[in-house]
Amino acid sequence: MTNEKPYRPNVGIALFNADGCVLVGHRFKGDGPEIILPGLDWQMPQGGVDEGEVLRDAAMRELWEETNVVSACYLGETDWLAYEFPPYDGPQTHRLAKYRGQRQKWFALRFTGQDDEIDPLTPRNGQPAEFDAWRWERLDRVADIVVPFRREVYRAVAQEFAPFAK
Repeated sequence: MTNEKPYRPNVGIALFNADGCVLVGHRFKGDGPEIILPGLDWQMPQGGVDEGEVLRDAAMRELWEETNVVSACYLGETDWLAYEFPPYDGPQTHRLAKYRGQRQKWFALRFTGQDDEIDPLTPRNGQPAEFDAWRWERLDRVADIVVPFRREVYRAVAQEFAPFAK
């Protein structure tokens, strides 16, 4: 049976610090099709693209909404990558229930601020907080701490952005 649902357009952000590590956030709840699993509840910032929004602008907006970070400069981006959501039996009114997964363009950004700029707990832009903690992590380790259905995308991002991790 073919899944007729579309992919949701999405951007992901690999925010690199001066040591070449990336910012990851700890998700504090299951979120419908993007359910988290114990021990696999970390991810890099990501989010949907608004109709007509420029992708790089969407990446900066999502980074700010989820982490409060505005001190970042562009390093590079991937081609489109996609992942499928796992089967979802929850309410079909959930904002992601109409999608089969996410089609993402990932952006590598260099963090130019100080760590005290990072605040994932304060809601911004009318969006609820998604993370209850954050840390810097080696890019080549991030795929091991995300939910399994995102791993291949995270591995592709790690391979493409490896030069920024040095």
